[in-house]
Amino acid sequence: MESIQPKFIDVHAHLNFADYDADREETIKRALDAGVWMINVGVEKKESELAVKLAEKYSEGVYAIVGQHPTSKEDFDLDFYRKLAKNKKVVGIGECGLDFFKTPEESAREKQISVFRAQIELALELDLPLMIHCREAYAETLAILSEYKAKEGNKLRGDFHFFAGDVETAQKILDLGFNLSFTGVITFAREYEKLVKFVPLERMFSETDCPFVTPVPNRGKRNEPLFVRDVVAKIARIRNEDSEKVRAQLLENALKFFRL
Repeated sequence: MESIQPKFIDVHAHLNFADYDADREETIKRALDAGVWMINVGVEKKESELAVKLAEKYSEGVYAIVGQHPTSKEDFDLDFYRKLAKNKKVVGIGECGLDFFKTPEESAREKQISVFRAQIELALELDLPLMIHCREAYAETLAILSEYKAKEGNKLRGDFHFFAGDVETAQKILDLGFNLSFTGVITFAREYEKLVKFVPLERMFSETDCPFVTPVPNRGKRNEPLFVRDVVAKIARIRNEDSEKVRAQLLENALKFFRL
């Protein structure tokens, strides 16, 4: 296969989900042919394993992040994820974090915290960044990360994916040395504009979180990595900055951060 020169990177995709069983390879090819690289992110064992298998099929352009989502009902298998994460195409641990939106029970929250800590420690052990999922638990998530940051310094790093907090929370994340990524939701929900303007371009990533939140102009269709181009274009418009400058900076951010 010829070397694929990237123009965009979708840092958080889920082509490892069943939504793509019928046309997964075609969807990947559409993206790669357009210069869109992708990182497929695990949520449980099955999806993490498939993310790695997909990445292994391509010499470059397709990568994996492995881990357990906070709302998963699976028992966390540290040895399984440690072995999987040692694959050379794995560039992070996650998506992990805390999600208290549908988890009022204290016991369920305690399990989430325990699993999150285990994945933080695995990321530190393997020197990989975290892919953070956080919903209605920013204070708790930041408190845990701050505790590890005090001990580990810059070795602890990561991305708050699909960031939906406020400017004050974004600043705390930036102060911690973590980055933030934005999805297609910014193309149709104006409440994100203040955030997109606030976060320094050098600390930002673009993602689709496909198959979810398809950006304009493809609303109503299943999302896919190719559509990250629309997210990048919208970031440039919101910030009133040159589209090529924004595209190049977001690409550089991802290449360096994930060591691609």
